Amino acid sequence: MGENDYLPLFETRVAKGRLLYWLYALSMLIGIALICVYRVKHFPPNEQLKTWAWTGLFMAELWYISYWLVTQLVRFNPVYRSTFKDRLSHRYEEVLPGIDIFVCTADAELEPPVMVINTVLSLMAYDYPPEKLNVYLSDDGGSELMFYALLEATRFSKLWLPFCRKFNIEPRAPSVYFSSIVKTHDIDVSLAKERQYIKVKQYEEMNERINENMNLGRIPDELRKQHKGFREWESNASRSNHQTILQILIDGRDPNAVDTEGKPLPTLVYLAREKRPGYHHNFKAGAMNALIRVSSRISNSPIILNVDCDQYSNNSESVRDALCFFMDDEQSHNIAYIQYPQYFDNITKNDLYGNYFRVVNEVELPGIDANGGPLYIGSGCFHRRDILCGKIYERESMINWKKGNGIRVKESANLLEETGKILAGCSYEENSPWGKEMGLKYGCPVEDVITGFSIKCRGWRSICFNPKKRGFLGVAPTTLLQSLIQHTRWSGGQFQIFLSKYCPFIYGYGKIPLKLQISYIIYNLWAANCVATLFYVVIPSFCLLKGIILFPQLSSPWVLPFTYVFTVKYAYSLYEFLWFEGTLKGWYNDQRMWLYKRMTSYLYGFFGTIMRSLGFAKLNFVITSKIADYDVSRRFEQEIMEFGADSSMFIIIIATIGLFNLFTFIWISERVIINRQSVDLDSYALQIILNGLLVIINIPVFQGLFLRKDKGCIPSSVTIESLILAATVCLLALY
Repeated sequence: MGENDYLPLFETRVAKGRLLYWLYALSMLIGIALICVYRVKHFPPNEQLKTWAWTGLFMAELWYISYWLVTQLVRFNPVYRSTFKDRLSHRYEEVLPGIDIFVCTADAELEPPVMVINTVLSLMAYDYPPEKLNVYLSDDGGSELMFYALLEATRFSKLWLPFCRKFNIEPRAPSVYFSSIVKTHDIDVSLAKERQYIKVKQYEEMNERINENMNLGRIPDELRKQHKGFREWESNASRSNHQTILQILIDGRDPNAVDTEGKPLPTLVYLAREKRPGYHHNFKAGAMNALIRVSSRISNSPIILNVDCDQYSNNSESVRDALCFFMDDEQSHNIAYIQYPQYFDNITKNDLYGNYFRVVNEVELPGIDANGGPLYIGSGCFHRRDILCGKIYERESMINWKKGNGIRVKESANLLEETGKILAGCSYEENSPWGKEMGLKYGCPVEDVITGFSIKCRGWRSICFNPKKRGFLGVAPTTLLQSLIQHTRWSGGQFQIFLSKYCPFIYGYGKIPLKLQISYIIYNLWAANCVATLFYVVIPSFCLLKGIILFPQLSSPWVLPFTYVFTVKYAYSLYEFLWFEGTLKGWYNDQRMWLYKRMTSYLYGFFGTIMRSLGFAKLNFVITSKIADYDVSRRFEQEIMEFGADSSMFIIIIATIGLFNLFTFIWISERVIINRQSVDLDSYALQIILNGLLVIINIPVFQGLFLRKDKGCIPSSVTIESLILAATVCLLALY
């Protein structure tokens, strides 16, 4: 064996230059300690309202201090990974394992078929032996329109895969590649000619056919004759009541399943698991578990990749990167899954809704990686099949990849379809360990997080891999309401984990390191931030109207720790944001969304989870729409905040609190500037500054209330309700 056979397939680097961060954290620690001393030392006696306000503010500060301290454990020492794919190819090219790729969709209207098949085609075009790729689409909407779109994709793939391979193009999602700006002088003539043919004569015509049928709302009779699979919808199958529909559209074992160059095509399978009234389908977790069972019958690959239907592959070498971790001789034996961070390709320059997750992806996930491995976040994640099915880590357990794996059964496609349907039946899991000890866990809105956590508690670890060329890119919410609804599910699900038997301090005790338990707690307690935030954005302004002082005088030395902690925290936050290629306005937008999520999404997630825990509410799963009309898309591109939802309590809460702070600011300004009444600015300075900052951050809300006339503005009904509520609170404070 050569020297290359002993070299590692990946390396781990500890973040450099952390001294600045440690000094920042130490100085912040001193500052917050002095704030606590001030609160205790100056506790107001015999003033009931001030005592309650002071106590509440101190409790809010203690919460934020505790939460900040917990986050430091994650940010303390992040690690970053890099791979050596050339060594992987040299050592294992002939025995590379099979890969089963799961794509999940649930609604053909909210998740358009054209978008879904672009994701599927990008995954089929991986730089990997096609005979070892198996792509499964789980359609929980049971839509014949989605099936038809996938059937169209099978035909287009015969042209698309050779084109990708021939010219080594990136990215390999057709819609993204064709819409990207390509300079003509950088393209050779053959590429330009072939590209134009595939785009105009093949891809665009395919899109037109799919969209025509989507507008029609059904598949015409002449098209139904194209494939036997359409018979499955002849028995009045509905979205919530239908038999298992399983169709192998491309059988990778069939010697006739080849592209235009005679190369084999990946296996492609459509699955709509059985749904019947009276049987709970357990949302995405149920779909994933059905895919695990069905794929074990058809391809049984040892590695599983799961991807959301809007998360197309942006890097054709992602499979090989992941295998560098799974197949390393010395470091891979306890690795359960490889998580790629989630990124989006429709983010505007200044990230209006704070969806880019810069700091989470670049600092927090690598920090958790150093503590034992990142969370499983539901998409862009490579798993070892046996671990996902419940295998416990054993120190002696090792995989010899050179012996071969994932051997397929030698049966006809028709037989595999018939036997596989049983595995996706709605009664198959009754009195079985599925959803408990096997597969993804049931009963939680963030089934992915709780599943990854239980895997860690069985002795395994995970890896965060974040290459410069992003592995996957998806579609971020394009309206404020969509973003807030998404965070409601995430925060509520995380808080449910904290209240359940899977609480990291209970279920993880003695199974995972304390630092990893604390790492999970950061996200488990997202929702709990709502109470402290609401107190801080309402009570100081309320007390300003009442003439109650809650902060030290500007001339007092006690003002120094408050100003230092506030200034340094946000200065470092801005530095960190800009360091990861953000913009100043993007940071401003991020701070606004930080506030809005805690006032609304986390509030709903917090109390909604408590209500479910007490049995007063049921678990619900809301699908975020992946489409927007022309006007909404145009405003999103112009970075104009989209409100336009008169029935949403989210908008009412945001508008009411924004107006209340605006009224307070106008009132105090009128007293100081216009009437020149004596206001002790020395005593109220910090409260006035806090109130002013809340007004500044809510400028888009005031524009939506009073200045804008487009359909994305805040509806008049919400404006009236918010004005009444805000004015009522002001009057209560004044009189």
